[in-house]
Amino acid sequence: MSADIGSKRKRDPALTQSRILAAAREEFAQKGFDGARVEKIAAAAQVNKQLLYHYFENKDRLFTRVLEDAYRDIRQQEAALALDHLPADQAVMALVEFTWRYYLAHPEFIRLLNSENQMQARHLNHSADVLHINASWLAIAKNLLARGRSEGTLRDDIDAMQLNINISALGFFYLINSATLSLVYQRDLTAAQALEDRLAVMKDTVRCWLRPISRAQA
Repeated sequence: MSADIGSKRKRDPALTQSRILAAAREEFAQKGFDGARVEKIAAAAQVNKQLLYHYFENKDRLFTRVLEDAYRDIRQQEAALALDHLPADQAVMALVEFTWRYYLAHPEFIRLLNSENQMQARHLNHSADVLHINASWLAIAKNLLARGRSEGTLRDDIDAMQLNINISALGFFYLINSATLSLVYQRDLTAAQALEDRLAVMKDTVRCWLRPISRAQA
């Protein structure tokens, strides 16, 4: 690294930290927490380890920041969805599709969460921000369910947490297990048409679950 580049980055801490976080996100997503190496992260960010530790203290704190930023990104995009103009049942379908397409566009998000779950949420348990970051996720679901009850388009006995978990699980499980599932079923489950088929199944599954129960069915 030239002295000029090094001095410029020292004058721009935000840019330096952004580069470190981007490199860390890639390394952690590819190798998991245990397999990731701080030396590789520093090299990819074109900084030395001392500067990395100056900003993030240690590997654990760096991973926590990567997780927080990963959650922050999906929640910000989710909160920006234009759902208020849609009937509640259609808005839920839009949320299902957003979640699925976000997972496809950001496979590192799933890998990062998988790594953290293998460690029993060790890092997020010590995060001061993760609950605040994810608060909008539950709020969106509660709002949609309340509107759906008012409109008569959604069942009135659905828990918002269960709605969120179902939407996530239907996509998360499929993608995190796509390699083994493709082998078992002898089909490429990551092919473009297979992914569209999966989205259709996810929508049908959630739609059928949320459909109001008539008195004749009760």
